[in-house]
Amino acid sequence: MPPWGAALALLLAALALLALRLRRPSRRAVGARTRPGARSEDHGEVDGGGPAGQLSDGREPLPGGCRLICKPSALAQCLLRALRRSAALEPGPLPWLSGPHLQTLCHFVLPVGPGSELAREYLQLADDGLVALDWVVGPGARGRRATNAGGLPAVLLVIPNAWGRLTRNVLDLCLLALERGYYPVIFHRRGHHGCPLVSPRLQPFGDPSDLKEAITYIRFRHPAAPLFAVSEGSGSALLLSYLGECGSSSYVTGAACISPVLRCREWFEAGLPWPYERGFLLHQKIALSRYATALEDTVDTGKLFRSRSLREFEETLFCHTKSYPISWDTYWDHNDPLRDVDEAAVPVLCICSADDPVCGPPSHFLPTELFHSNPYFFLLLSRHGGHCGFLRQEPLPAWSHDVILEYFRALTDFFRMEERMKGLSKRRASFLAGRRRWGTLPKREVSPSSSLEEIFSWKRSYTR
Repeated sequence: MPPWGAALALLLAALALLALRLRRPSRRAVGARTRPGARSEDHGEVDGGGPAGQLSDGREPLPGGCRLICKPSALAQCLLRALRRSAALEPGPLPWLSGPHLQTLCHFVLPVGPGSELAREYLQLADDGLVALDWVVGPGARGRRATNAGGLPAVLLVIPNAWGRLTRNVLDLCLLALERGYYPVIFHRRGHHGCPLVSPRLQPFGDPSDLKEAITYIRFRHPAAPLFAVSEGSGSALLLSYLGECGSSSYVTGAACISPVLRCREWFEAGLPWPYERGFLLHQKIALSRYATALEDTVDTGKLFRSRSLREFEETLFCHTKSYPISWDTYWDHNDPLRDVDEAAVPVLCICSADDPVCGPPSHFLPTELFHSNPYFFLLLSRHGGHCGFLRQEPLPAWSHDVILEYFRALTDFFRMEERMKGLSKRRASFLAGRRRWGTLPKREVSPSSSLEEIFSWKRSYTR
């Protein structure tokens, strides 16, 4: 770990001790997050009168106090059956682990465990920039088994948070996926996690152009393997933007988001509780300090490193540029992750917690109308878990990891069954057509399978 990393870890640890002593701030304490008639986040029971309990119909109870919120469909029923059988939702966290601040800070502060073996590739982009792909090659590759009917292991693309910190939970997810037969690969943005910044251009919050090129390269390397994608926290903006822009032409089979930030502009403008705001801001300043000279021609680095909030930092870095300044409104017109959400044609599971101290209460940060109206989006809402924590008894990894891999398995089974039904329908239609051609049927009959669209209320739409 570099010296600044140790200093940052010590600072975050000190903030953790302080955060555990603080009462959770009310919504009125964070300004723009307060809305008339909104309840305090202190009533955060999923099945009670708190924000999670105030969500409208379409909820399905699950083990461990979790709820699945989605639009009814055949795929939703398949996912619901898989989650009800899941052992990952059964055991709750130990009492001392249930606090949201502890769950969150353990996720961000604890050092990455030893033993993971990464093989790095640098991908040169169309504008000569560089992104990094870390392929997780060990340990745990022994006994690799196929994860799909075609006999090829699926590729699991993992997108870390937007701050560029590789967390313990991300590597734990990759190692668990490796044991279960996936090829995990971690995507790092320009200038993040040791990836050199070779041009004075960073990736905006919701611009998926670099991710598109990385996914195209992964598809080139593994043309026949299914591709699944998982994003962590603020990194979900990148994945959701990609799915919305690509629509049905996306190479991704299924996606999952852990504690996604969905209303990003409001999230920046409202600000975070100050321990998290200062910690994330300090991490970004330290990461970019090594490129201060290279960035002087494009941004006001003095103002950038004097920023006192995440919004001011983001606005200085991407809006107040010297070559092409834009307004804050224009920036979010191009970077809101939900701007093209109606075009998404890939199932997405969002795992969120009712006590998330970084995003806020579900009544504020979750656009529940999206999950009730869009058949591709599913929300798994739990009582506890903090932000990207979802910890349980050691040495087990976060329970969200098991749920995500079970969800991908359910998707694979569902698509396989759908293809079988389509093949059966075609064979029956061909058989009946042959009988009619030879006059063996006295009158026209309708095959029961001809109403397949009515049986499967969910189907993949092709929008582009």
